[in-house]
Amino acid sequence: MNFEETGGSMSAETFTVERQSREDSLSDCVRDALGGYFTRLNGHGTSDLYQLVMEEVERPLFETVMEHTGGNQTRAAALLGISRSTLRKKLAYYKLG
Repeated sequence: MNFEETGGSMSAETFTVERQSREDSLSDCVRDALGGYFTRLNGHGTSDLYQLVMEEVERPLFETVMEHTGGNQTRAAALLGISRSTLRKKLAYYKLG
């Protein structure tokens, strides 16, 4: 049984990092956010954590890269090291383009 099935309201928006140091690596921020997430679960189960984390990281990644490349999908795909086809699928999935 996961947290939602027990009447909880845990959602992707609850992935937060308390400290805002410019010196923290992305890995440190993810580790801290997940630690806080598990603490707030308070012993309740969860599921699809991998998908939740990937969506939390991918959406801002694609938003930022597309902004940086001025919306140029060829340049964005090259920068990300993925095919344009994969980029288009991800943009459609996140409703970014």
